[in-house]
Amino acid sequence: MVPIATTSKTPGSDGLSWPSLITGTLIKRYKRFLVDVELDDGRIVTAHCPNTGSMQSCSEPGRRVYLSVHDNPKRKYPYTWEMIAMPNSLVGINTLMPNRLIKHAVNRGQIPELEGYDAVGSEVRFGENSRVDLLLSGPGTARCYVEIKNCTLVRDKTALFPDAVTARGLKHLQELARQIGPACRSVIFFFVQRMDAVCFRPADTIDPDYGQGLRQAVAAGVEMMVYDVHIDLAEIRLRRALPYRL
Repeated sequence: MVPIATTSKTPGSDGLSWPSLITGTLIKRYKRFLVDVELDDGRIVTAHCPNTGSMQSCSEPGRRVYLSVHDNPKRKYPYTWEMIAMPNSLVGINTLMPNRLIKHAVNRGQIPELEGYDAVGSEVRFGENSRVDLLLSGPGTARCYVEIKNCTLVRDKTALFPDAVTARGLKHLQELARQIGPACRSVIFFFVQRMDAVCFRPADTIDPDYGQGLRQAVAAGVEMMVYDVHIDLAEIRLRRALPYRL
């Protein structure tokens, strides 16, 4: 029998629950989207990796990992990699989670900077052939475009983004800056999917163009928000706003 993580969700919590999680040990990640994992019963399985980044600081072979399993017969790989246990924190690696959780939090008024909206759209077209993660709207309020970036790289208690060169991310910053006007806000939201960071800064040594673009976007009026999470084997929820340095 494969051990299942069954920690109970915190009573009264307003986060998102994980599906039942199967435990194992990471063997290797390869081809960006695949990982081999040795389950606790000794079987070796290949799982889908829902993260296209370099995953520096959260993909070391030998680490404890947590997989969800899906019974969709159309899926080639029924397992999905959800989390890895690093020395100071569990780390959520699924890049679908930030959009889900932030939309959930906005709808429940959990992010003070994004209160006052009664409609939250997802994957809305904007700019030149781009899509923004969330569009917040409501009567008597300015539209608010929110682009969400998943951050899993932490060094010396500092969360860093990006973990690889991202021309697409730079384009998003430029599109956000172009939307700003009397009836429109733009937000770049960095979602730190782990608990061991105390601040955030752009990863200039990895992608200096992105760091420069972020500073230019903020100077142009793009609002910057950074939040980390509480993450355990039962759920994930927003925890606190982190300070940042530009």
